[in-house]
Amino acid sequence: MSNTLLDTVNDKLKAKFGDGVLSAEMHYDFPVFTIRKDIIHDVIKFLKEDEELAFGFLTTMCGLHYPDNKGHELGVMYQLHNLPKNLRIRLKTFFSISDPHIPTVTDLYPTANWMERQEYDFFGIIFKGHPNLKRILNMDEMTYHPMRKEYPVEDGTREDKDDKMFGR
Repeated sequence: MSNTLLDTVNDKLKAKFGDGVLSAEMHYDFPVFTIRKDIIHDVIKFLKEDEELAFGFLTTMCGLHYPDNKGHELGVMYQLHNLPKNLRIRLKTFFSISDPHIPTVTDLYPTANWMERQEYDFFGIIFKGHPNLKRILNMDEMTYHPMRKEYPVEDGTREDKDDKMFGR
């Protein structure tokens, strides 16, 4: 690719999706793109099927929670990899905690099945179209999503811990 990976991917995404690409920047040596939620599935499909880019492998997918980011408290981060060329990119999309729905990508990457179940379990993100969206690690009876930052890290009622030993 003649341009940097960031420029090449950004040019292709802007040409196809316009203002649906909210940002494109380098984080260390990793191209990171923020995409509107309503087109995230189409963007990922394009990146997988484009002959030049060919991001055929979903390396990682994880939930995000920024409780102070009003209207965009939840998010999903995807890392895609072109194995033959060893190219990697990261996509992020954000949405309101009051509407935690996002399209599944299990139709594009079957490996997303368990990844999406985990993020549903931990963050309460609902992947529309997922073939079996249910808890994968926590008990079915749980009524909360433990990785959200609305829960304290420590149990404040414990007297057997001395946080000074941990630099707090």
